[in-house]
Amino acid sequence: MTEHDYEDLGLVAGLEIHQQLDTESKLFCGCPTDLREPEEAEREFTRFLHPTKSELGEIDEAALEESRVEREFEYLAYDTTCLVEEDDEPPHRLDAEAQEVVLEIAQLLDMDVIDQAHVMRKIVVDGSNTSGFQRSTLMATDGEISTSEGSVGIEDLMLEEESAQRVEEREDGVLYSLDRLGIPLVEIGTKPDIRSPEQAREAAEQIGMLLRSTGRVKRGLGTIRQDVNISIEEGARVEVKGVQSLDDIDDLVANEVHRQVRLLEIRDELRERDAEVGEVIDVTDTFADTESGVIKSALESGGKVTAVPLYGFDGLVGAEIQPDRRLGTELSDHAKRHGAGGIFHTDELPAYGVTEDEVAALRDAVGAGDEDAVAIVAADPETADLAIEAAAERAETALEGVPEETRGANEDGTTRYLRPLPGAARMYPETDVPPVEPDPSEVETPELLTEKVERYQDEYDLDAGLAEQVAYGERMPVFERAVESGADATLAAQAVESTVTELRRDGVPVENLDDDHFLQVLDAVADGETAKGNVGEVLTALAENPELTASEAIEREGLGSAGEDEVREAVVEVVERNEEQVADEGMQAFSGLMGEAMGALGGKADGDTVSQLLREEIQKRA
Repeated sequence: MTEHDYEDLGLVAGLEIHQQLDTESKLFCGCPTDLREPEEAEREFTRFLHPTKSELGEIDEAALEESRVEREFEYLAYDTTCLVEEDDEPPHRLDAEAQEVVLEIAQLLDMDVIDQAHVMRKIVVDGSNTSGFQRSTLMATDGEISTSEGSVGIEDLMLEEESAQRVEEREDGVLYSLDRLGIPLVEIGTKPDIRSPEQAREAAEQIGMLLRSTGRVKRGLGTIRQDVNISIEEGARVEVKGVQSLDDIDDLVANEVHRQVRLLEIRDELRERDAEVGEVIDVTDTFADTESGVIKSALESGGKVTAVPLYGFDGLVGAEIQPDRRLGTELSDHAKRHGAGGIFHTDELPAYGVTEDEVAALRDAVGAGDEDAVAIVAADPETADLAIEAAAERAETALEGVPEETRGANEDGTTRYLRPLPGAARMYPETDVPPVEPDPSEVETPELLTEKVERYQDEYDLDAGLAEQVAYGERMPVFERAVESGADATLAAQAVESTVTELRRDGVPVENLDDDHFLQVLDAVADGETAKGNVGEVLTALAENPELTASEAIEREGLGSAGEDEVREAVVEVVERNEEQVADEGMQAFSGLMGEAMGALGGKADGDTVSQLLREEIQKRA
């Protein structure tokens, strides 16, 4: 892909970071924030959603387009699902714990907390909320973070409710799960201060570090999402939704800049050709005897083929604008929004069973010459009409350059069209929830993860690598609880990080381990109930049988510690068995006998204890 001078292009970017908070209850009800398996659902119910007008009588364009796709939304409900989640009862007051976490985050971002916070409704009719809107509350403004390329301002800090989890697409709609709906979510929006892909990634990493520093955010896949707003000087603002990995941000920004540059180049070429988009035409008769599987199937099901001539577009519909994505892909994305499988166009035909003669007949049917292109859709009559109109509208915008829109992030760092950019008409006040007056004076500023790394090295004598692993790791809070309870810091750090990593690689279901499992195992070592070397085996037993306590697992696996008398007896036997070697080598025999002694005890004693007793017995005989 072409390297670009981002400063010369006038790249402007900003981030929106969405992070789930790890609270006991959801934002507007007392239901737990634990995720469930769809198989655990007790029932399903259905909703149909429609956009509503704002207080000024306007309908948001993005919501209006979403509503044109007629869909049925089904929801999985659990034994913990309440009437608030089903939208059969008004929301309760804002969760106090979630407010406290947000105020901690505001302090880390050096933000000004607002005097009075009002809950707003944001229209969302894609089924991700049973009410047809998401509740959102502005909590703080005007913060800042530092990057190696300069400071990045923080525009606002919002406290929101998480959307329902999409389970599967169905033929007539979407199935959602209500376990995630309502989990407190913080949204951090930066100012458009980012000027390079690398700075975008660095800013996201910095914000992520600050969020994890609270120790009160959820961890794991899907708990944090990044949206990126990107534009170049001659282009347009595009919002890319749902970036799951920090590793993708710089590639995504670079690919979006390239897409906008290519769209501007295509626009200039189209203008030179005096290109235009023609009228939609029914070309079903042209394909009456086709052997193309897609088209033939649509016609046999009572469908039709619609076409739009793209005068002056020849060779440009197939022009690549992102890796493996073309202008034709953009047209296809719009057609798919209305239920079509996609489009065919003459830059890629003959192909897919469409013959050269059919392409010639298609050009004749719509009055297209060699310098023109034609796009077609084969589907049921209503879908075919809506889809080809959508493709034609997108072709019209190609004459103007880069359209403002919301796009979705793909796994390969490219993006796809989702919907128009939302406007102010999607927001209006929530009258069921009273305002709150946040008080940051009683909230302590959390210790940064970077500061934790230094403290772990100084206070617990951890090496730099292990200190960083623990501080940035998912189990940092349980490490701190264990050390506070008297556990050996190095052992605790290894248990929650390196030991878990090794067990995971060996196929042990470590996701079954909770905080109490680790604390119990470390307490058992501290109390002499089992040896340090048995930590991995005990955790394995608990992961495979999470209903057990650590003591039960130790007894079941025969991992109990030997008493000092038993350890000394085993050591004495080893020394006496090797009496001649001890007499000849003295303390130099220690290394070889240490392994033999540990083996004789079968993991029932710590190496430190065995080492001390072995040295004593050797010295007696030296």
